[in-house]
Amino acid sequence: MSTVFIALQANEQTRAIIDAILLDNPQAVADRQPAMVKIDAPDQMVIRRSSIEEQLGRDFDLQELHINLITLSGNVSEDEDAITLTWRN
Repeated sequence: MSTVFIALQANEQTRAIIDAILLDNPQAVADRQPAMVKIDAPDQMVIRRSSIEEQLGRDFDLQELHINLITLSGNVSEDEDAITLTWRN
């Protein structure tokens, strides 16, 4: 098993994004630091536009995620509905 992760700036804009990621990925673990939140998950993490929209209460373009993105790890698959991070051996 390998770990994928995403790290986002810790601010008001990312609170709903982080909540949505954790709800959609129950195996994920958030490491909250003063300036960032790093979310680790075994093998795969899915970031769904619809889940973020539910948390935000408004439309959300997944490209907005990049504004507060610090780094990520894993193979990235992205379309207008989801960003998926996976680990392939």
